[in-house]
Amino acid sequence: MTRLVDLSQEFGMRTQGYVNYPAPKIYYIKHLISHGVVAQMVETSMHTGTHLDGPLHFISNGRDIASIPLERLYGPGVIVDISDTVGAYEIYKPKHITEKVEVRKGDILIVHTGYHHYSPEAPGADELKYFLEQPGPAREFAEWALEMELRWMGVDAPSMDHPMNGPLRYLQPDHAKKCEGLIKMTLDQAFPPEDKNIIHFKLFRSELQHVENIGGEIDKLLNQRVPAIGAFPFKFSGGESALCRVVAFLED
Repeated sequence: MTRLVDLSQEFGMRTQGYVNYPAPKIYYIKHLISHGVVAQMVETSMHTGTHLDGPLHFISNGRDIASIPLERLYGPGVIVDISDTVGAYEIYKPKHITEKVEVRKGDILIVHTGYHHYSPEAPGADELKYFLEQPGPAREFAEWALEMELRWMGVDAPSMDHPMNGPLRYLQPDHAKKCEGLIKMTLDQAFPPEDKNIIHFKLFRSELQHVENIGGEIDKLLNQRVPAIGAFPFKFSGGESALCRVVAFLED
């Protein structure tokens, strides 16, 4: 029998968009007592809650969500816990993954940092920690991911890139300074200008997309190989990204 494990964060009134993205608006447009039916309206960016970033998000002529083949979004994979070896602001590398679980070419890779416990919908919600302090990768990891021909990647954090490898270093200078102290190098050394948002820019050009804000029951599957994992966005024509449901399929 196939058992399904939900790896998606809840979406609701407390869900926040990424930094500088508007928060979603959720409201009723019809009520049972007055209209005989209940209906709601949702206004949101696609970078809210669990979502799939498509190539069009960073590449002008990249694929939209509707044109990503389903076969690319479903397949065998691994869920790797690095929360005990990589802390706040730190840079994770391929070794942090391969020392835990064997990764095979063509796998789906989900990185568990533990930061989903600080997401807006979590009991331990901590907005600053969640958006600004998550660990993240750099060029070495990006090049390894391409060599492994991964189907897609995911992370239980707001961004697949390091939070300080982009505009946040300028928006939050105190956190940028704190990060430099912890990683013991300047941010320009860790993330030179040509590597800005490298996971987005470089990997999207090779159509290696990723899911951000993974969560749900991920803690049940740490450091395991899973027969199949699927990311299921709606068929969004012209969409640069899309909200999605992420599910692990296990055989009992």
